[in-house]
Amino acid sequence: MAPKKLYPRSTIRRIVKAHSNKSVSKNTDTLVFLDYTLFIQDLMREASVHAKKTKQRGITADSVRKVTEKSLMKFKC
Repeated sequence: MAPKKLYPRSTIRRIVKAHSNKSVSKNTDTLVFLDYTLFIQDLMREASVHAKKTKQRGITADSVRKVTEKSLMKFKC
């Protein structure tokens, strides 16, 4: 027996469009979009923490590079 889906894709797409203020095309898989958005948020949070630990004034490309591997490991399937 197949599992029942909680929400149809059109409903998820409308929710994502309403909360992200970004256009989501008809062919976009909304779960991929949501996962990407969560990854970017986590990456920026980790880079911010790294920048504060190293006493930098802001987030730099170096601080993003240092935490990328850690963030990728969190989202690995």
